Amino acid sequence: MIALLQIVQLLLTVIWWIIVVQAILSWLIAFNVINTHSDFVRTVWTALQRMTEPMYRPIRRVLPDFGALDLSPLVVLLILYILSNIVIPNIAQNYLVATY
Repeated sequence: MIALLQIVQLLLTVIWWIIVVQAILSWLIAFNVINTHSDFVRTVWTALQRMTEPMYRPIRRVLPDFGALDLSPLVVLLILYILSNIVIPNIAQNYLVATY
């Protein structure tokens, strides 16, 4: 059980980094630091969007429209933080207490 929770924790960390990289890349694209005409940048950008869009879509349905400001990545990062720092440690602690 603990090994499974460690795997989930690792996956949550990977998702967190994917969201951070996507946010930084979106800022670099928005301020014309990097160009989406490059095949590599466009491929990375498309891959990141395809990975994160299923997480953002349900949150975007609930959040009000803020125009150009998209708060869904922030909400997903908050959920990931709660899961990795509160929920998973509590599950692990309860499992360890129950087994001993």
